[in-house]
Amino acid sequence: MKQFLLIGFFSFLFTSFVWAVQGDTLEIISHDAITVVTNPSKGANTYTEWAVFPDKEVPIRKIVMKIKFACPDDMRCADWDYLDHITIKRTGGIAGELQDFEIGRMLTPYGGAFGEDWEFDWQVDVTDFSLLLRDSVELEYKHTGYEPNNDRGWKVTVAFDLIRGQPTMEPISITKIYDGSFTYGDKEKPIEKALIPVQFTSEKEAAMGRLRILQTGHGMDRPDGCGEFCNKYRDFILDEKLVASRQIWKQCGNNPLYPQAGTWIFDRANWCPGDLIQPDLYDFPIAKPQHTVQLKMEDYSSPKPSANELIAAYLIQYKAYRKKNDVTIEDVIIPSNKAIYSRLNPAAFGPTIVIKNNGAEPLTQLSINHGQKGQENNKYFWKGMLMPGEMDTVKMPGLIPQKGTLTYQFELKKPNGRKDASRQDNFIYASYSQTPVHDSTLIFHLETNKKPEDNAYKLIDAEGNILYQREVGTLVADTIYKDTLQLSKGAYQLLFKDVSGDGLEFWYKTKAGRGKSILLNAQGEIVKSFNSDFGSSITYNFTVGDTPDSIMENEISLGVFPTRTKDFTYFDFLSNNPEEVLIKLIRDPGGEVVEEHLYRDFKEGRLTFDLSRYPKSRYFFRVFVNDKVVYNKRLRVKE
Repeated sequence: MKQFLLIGFFSFLFTSFVWAVQGDTLEIISHDAITVVTNPSKGANTYTEWAVFPDKEVPIRKIVMKIKFACPDDMRCADWDYLDHITIKRTGGIAGELQDFEIGRMLTPYGGAFGEDWEFDWQVDVTDFSLLLRDSVELEYKHTGYEPNNDRGWKVTVAFDLIRGQPTMEPISITKIYDGSFTYGDKEKPIEKALIPVQFTSEKEAAMGRLRILQTGHGMDRPDGCGEFCNKYRDFILDEKLVASRQIWKQCGNNPLYPQAGTWIFDRANWCPGDLIQPDLYDFPIAKPQHTVQLKMEDYSSPKPSANELIAAYLIQYKAYRKKNDVTIEDVIIPSNKAIYSRLNPAAFGPTIVIKNNGAEPLTQLSINHGQKGQENNKYFWKGMLMPGEMDTVKMPGLIPQKGTLTYQFELKKPNGRKDASRQDNFIYASYSQTPVHDSTLIFHLETNKKPEDNAYKLIDAEGNILYQREVGTLVADTIYKDTLQLSKGAYQLLFKDVSGDGLEFWYKTKAGRGKSILLNAQGEIVKSFNSDFGSSITYNFTVGDTPDSIMENEISLGVFPTRTKDFTYFDFLSNNPEEVLIKLIRDPGGEVVEEHLYRDFKEGRLTFDLSRYPKSRYFFRVFVNDKVVYNKRLRVKE
């Protein structure tokens, strides 16, 4: 590896870096659990660190960037959905070349109600930047926003998993196409004058071009709410011909990170709060000496423009695919312990993976072996049509063992009936957790809110048979349903959906009221209480067996609603046993406890709180059971 010439003299300028070698994978950490806060005077705060990557002679097959958020050790999690950027600033050391390539874009969560032990992980493939992630690299984490910085923030880790090996395609060059905040809807500054065609010259040996785009919409003009809350399309133009078009829009009701304190369920312009943006990739053949690429936004004009489209677009030129038949496992969705798949796990059936065709030939068939580590594998035969570079999510039949080694393995074989050209990424292990075990008699307790037409549920078995259901349009407002489920031994999945994406409660929609859903055993004890603020859906997997799990002490149904009020709010509580319950009303900011109530031997009830005497402010409604925080919700009083 190249030596960094000044490191002996200027080591104080560099953060330490970590390489954790596991097989062919290196983990390189640039930002190691740093505390990130705003700079209200400037609206942005930057955190730059150096990391040392392999030199240019080391072949790299794949690079995955991982982002981890947690609450700082000495303050609470921050409040707002601010825009953060992860950027390659310089390569080659202190005197190296300034690059300024945005490799990741993070939208921070509404973290006001997260507990002290909260944390979450995201990841994104950044292999397209492998030409730059070499030797000594300066990486910047830029946190924007204006909220107070003395009592709230984030603990952030940025790390890279590098898989060594021959790349599926060899990159030749990377070029910046667009990089900036582009006004949208302003007749005086039309976006089409900024997003002009960009001509590039084909590199020698280049066979394919890839346009990699990060784009998010921001601003709040009238009357359309652009650019954050308006659904507009974008075209990709190659050599003056339309190649692809897509809506710059993302649905947020099934965000893996839920619930959050703010408007986390609202769909937005290609982003959600608490979200690491995944890039759009457009691959195209390079067939002549010069080409032009261009992005075009849907025609739009506002009488009061404030919208901006933040676009970072890069062109990577690649040599041809090395092999004809080369397929990889990109990720394991089920079973998985990853936070981003926590809505679907733990699971008892339906192993699911993401595959990618990294060969030059279309992928039409594939054999998949899968099963518990150390046990006989199941076999699945996939058929389809994946063009080079395309991915597919493959869900397979079969049970996921709930005893023994909780490690599942997948292996890909015979792409297109041929030997795979590279076997190193055809095999993967995934650790997972056991599903809950319940008795054969269960009761699904559902209390509807004032919008029951949004809701439905069904219970299915491992073969997909619907055993019980209530369909959309069959439920009545403010009604209690108690459906008894008689089940044999086996694996099951309870699916509850809300077609409006606002769950059984959402603080912003006070008129809709609050409902709740609970799974009880035959004795009426809570075996699972579901959070009413769930957005679009609940997926709960479980098994029925001879030895049901013990009733957990923390299975308590509770909630306060409305959380935006001028006078009254109501607290519902249901526990399996009488508990000592302490409720504190805490002013935010400041942390002053303005109200405190202690209830002994409290098992079930509804409490009324009159908040009309308090000034306009935000408060935390914090509930302790036996001295442990079990609920922390933000109230907006007279806001």
